[in-house]
Amino acid sequence: MNDTSKRREFLKLGMAGLATAGVMSAATAVDVQKAAAQAAPDSLLRTVLERGKVIVGTGSTNAPWHFENDAGELVGMDITMGRILAKGLFDDPTKVEFVMQDPAQRIPNVTTNKVDITIQFMTMTAQRSQLIHFSRPYYVEGIALLTLPNAEIKTFDKLLAAGSATRISILQNVDAEANVHIVLPESQVMQIDTQANVLQALESKRVDAAAVDLSTVRWLASRNPDKYFDAGKSWFSMLYGAALRQGDLDWLTFVNQTFTIAMFGHETALYDAAFKDYFGQEPPARHPGFPVI
Repeated sequence: MNDTSKRREFLKLGMAGLATAGVMSAATAVDVQKAAAQAAPDSLLRTVLERGKVIVGTGSTNAPWHFENDAGELVGMDITMGRILAKGLFDDPTKVEFVMQDPAQRIPNVTTNKVDITIQFMTMTAQRSQLIHFSRPYYVEGIALLTLPNAEIKTFDKLLAAGSATRISILQNVDAEANVHIVLPESQVMQIDTQANVLQALESKRVDAAAVDLSTVRWLASRNPDKYFDAGKSWFSMLYGAALRQGDLDWLTFVNQTFTIAMFGHETALYDAAFKDYFGQEPPARHPGFPVI
């Protein structure tokens, strides 16, 4: 067989492989219910598949994570992660029921089976991990600095250079002042009772910058560039993960794999669109080869 014939045979095999992959994908969609039989008898994975929808505990009042848009639809990054899970389960992102819950109910509603999973901007901690399983992280939160676009001092470098003249507002907390002084050691720190008032202090120019969540900075600066500016500094990383009931490794493994595929694999469309919409940024490019997950 000459080289040309070999190439033709190789191409035929390649096309056959692609065709087979398409058949397998269709078969997977058709046979999704059969997956339930392979889960442990008491696994939530089996229950959810047989029920035909996943029940997700979340909130509705915290943009960009979970909130109602102008049309009254529940949207946000947490909501997208719920739809990603539904797509992984049923190949249909609409097969999800969102249950509104107070942040204080994020763990109790999982442990008492009121929801299958909580996806509600929940910071992963060792203490919470004693009560529930966390999924793999789906966002790395941090503290960042929001400034005014027309201010003379609006970048981190200028805030740092201003030393003790720099004024920062932050939500009142036992570690608030120490957290700001990690990056702005000489700054004046104004601790304020609510997040809304933290921002109001900036808007009224009583402070030079507001120290808030990185996700909040990116959301506000991308949606209102004439009103807010990202000073370009973030620190103090915190991991956001979904909460699941302990002792169910089939369910935990499925959620982890679904999230991983949606963030790093071949089905990133939902995650990427949400990341750009809610944080105003393109996700980092994924390159075949060495895994970075």
